[in-house]
Amino acid sequence: MKTIPFLNASAWIDAENEADPNNEIYQDVTYPKELLYSDRMYERLMIFQPDASEAVQIAAKAQHICRWKIARESYPMDRVGYLKWREDLKKFHAKMTSEILKKAGYEDDFIDRVSFLIEKKLLKKDEETQLLEDVICLVFLEFYLDPFVHKHDTEKLKNIILKTWNKMSDKGHQEALKIDYTPENLQLIKDSLGL
Repeated sequence: MKTIPFLNASAWIDAENEADPNNEIYQDVTYPKELLYSDRMYERLMIFQPDASEAVQIAAKAQHICRWKIARESYPMDRVGYLKWREDLKKFHAKMTSEILKKAGYEDDFIDRVSFLIEKKLLKKDEETQLLEDVICLVFLEFYLDPFVHKHDTEKLKNIILKTWNKMSDKGHQEALKIDYTPENLQLIKDSLGL
């Protein structure tokens, strides 16, 4: 049973993401890109760990809230610029979500916990941060790996897959191998991991 604050916060997160000027077509339907990502994150979390806490559920939905507002191009197009962009995005997502949660009536401790998760603190040490990271990686592998395959060479792809794999837990690995990949992408994953 979802609480009123949760339902309100979810609706407000969705409303923010619905304003995304970038679209993605999925199964012949056009969606605002970050709204679709948010839905995928939440749905994957509920499949992967249906008893996930309310804090993780909100963190999953708000993982990329209004991501388009901080453009990658506004940072140097190198590794340092990329990492700075990612770090600033995490803080931006956490701040926006905190404001929504405050408006929804959540306590400060809960809001701090959601921010902690969105900023992916203590990865590999905090169980819920790891859960969120597993879901992020699963959503990437299921929905976003294929577009990457058409943009990058094999060595770069293997590196991306290996980095993704190394962020995940054993449970995440097991779930990732159940995804319905194209035969080519499954082979690429196996080659990347030496399976």
